[in-house]
Amino acid sequence: MLRHMIIANPTAGRGASGEAIPQIERLLSEYGLDFDLVRTERPWHAAELAQEAAAAEYDVVVAMGGDGTANEVLNGLMWAKGAGGNTAAMGILCVGRGNDFAYGMGIPTDLQAGCRTLAQGNRRTVDVGRVAGGLYPEGRYFGNGVGIGFDAVVGFEAVKMTWLTGFPSYIVAVLKTVFLYYKAPLTRIEHDEQAITQPSLMISIMNGQRMGGGFYMAPEGAPDDGVFDLCIAHEVSRPRIFGLIPHFLKGTQATQEPINMTQARRVVVTAVEGILPAHADGETLCTDGQWLEIELLPGQIDMVTQPLEVTP
Repeated sequence: MLRHMIIANPTAGRGASGEAIPQIERLLSEYGLDFDLVRTERPWHAAELAQEAAAAEYDVVVAMGGDGTANEVLNGLMWAKGAGGNTAAMGILCVGRGNDFAYGMGIPTDLQAGCRTLAQGNRRTVDVGRVAGGLYPEGRYFGNGVGIGFDAVVGFEAVKMTWLTGFPSYIVAVLKTVFLYYKAPLTRIEHDEQAITQPSLMISIMNGQRMGGGFYMAPEGAPDDGVFDLCIAHEVSRPRIFGLIPHFLKGTQATQEPINMTQARRVVVTAVEGILPAHADGETLCTDGQWLEIELLPGQIDMVTQPLEVTP
């Protein structure tokens, strides 16, 4: 029988994760899973616990929380892999604000469906991103995506809210950010063998599909296709930003003139003038960065996901 380590962040989802622990233990027991559960106590604790679980030869390490918890568990598993240790599979039980990481991997956001997915044990080998720069010159890993510029500031504003959570908090944060962040930095963007220099309102480098709980930065993105999907927005006026929001909600922004959609395996972004606010899987990379390098590492981790739908 496969051994599962559940790493629960009790503060995720404004404490919803901690409250859901008894329900999770009951559901996993009903499905007959062999599991242990441990609670995180501080930042980066989930990464340490994931690395230790892999070294202890657990078969599946499960992040129970939001995108930040999932990101830490992914980093811990990649540390274990880099040290030449056991490579455990990764699962996610969603109790966070946006749950974009899980969505991009094909993992249900409903807890009962998430537990059922773990019990079914279907696996998908996925790519992992690595970003260096800002607060992490030595680099850190990510599963869903890196956001530079407007979408990073949206995330920073959403986290500040204590009276609203989930997707509505991101909508309010977008509206606030339109008035806070509209003067784009002049950036040089190198991707694979190409380079462009322009004022960039937003640069999203996606392994998954969405950010902010419902903004489809890369509607065609897949975490196992060996490339990032890039969404690059040139600087536009405030009214034009408002006009673009519905397109990002539907994933139709590629039809709009200021948007450039492309693919790459390596991206370097440099601030020629101004600064780069940036995040990876919703976790702050920098608020005033000057340089970021992002690379794709293909086929790194087995993810426990729902079976992919097969088109006849």
